[in-house]
Amino acid sequence: MNSKNTTERTTMPLGTAVIVGVGPGIGLAIARTFAEAGHPVAMLARDRARLDAYAVQLALTGQDVRGYVADAADPAGLRAALHRAVTELGAPDVLVYNAGVRREDSPLGGDDQDWADVTAVNVLGARVAADTVLPELRDGRGSLLFTGGGYGLSPSKEHASLSVGKAALRAYVRVLHDHLAGTGVHATTVTITRDIGGGEARFDPAVLARAYLELHHQPEAEWQHELMRY
Repeated sequence: MNSKNTTERTTMPLGTAVIVGVGPGIGLAIARTFAEAGHPVAMLARDRARLDAYAVQLALTGQDVRGYVADAADPAGLRAALHRAVTELGAPDVLVYNAGVRREDSPLGGDDQDWADVTAVNVLGARVAADTVLPELRDGRGSLLFTGGGYGLSPSKEHASLSVGKAALRAYVRVLHDHLAGTGVHATTVTITRDIGGGEARFDPAVLARAYLELHHQPEAEWQHELMRY
């Protein structure tokens, strides 16, 4: 009986990997990495044509990979897209929140609504995604992973909104990690301190994407609120 149950568990299909913020760099690499590991993948982004092209590429992995149009700055739209993805692809094992707005701006001046929209993507969208996916996790266990950045540690006056957003995201994930302690859900930030794909092998998108998969499989005794990539 025990042997049979063990076999059933090990052959059970993997849950969905939900990736919010899939572009041509690390977002696509993360989607590919989880698909190649055997997960159905839901890719969320604003560009339908780009999502369709990615889905065609990743179909070669043999997994069900689908794109869902969503704007992380729109909480209601993001929730709706996440619910649709879970309904169509099945209960998730992992959420990766990779959405963010990088632009040059100043801590003063500019348009108020523009700052509000950027903050909605960099911070609020992360909370909305976590709040939506958490109750849907298969067996109530899984991983909530968030892409941080070096400006969250060392702010830049030339990238003010991104610096504020990454610092706030880092704080949010820290309190989320503490809040979920003992529940079987792993919340952590992957803080990437260099330019992705900037020529250093350890910052190649495919290499960084492996770190997300490894975090998802990390033993619970080793869980921490942040993984640094210097």
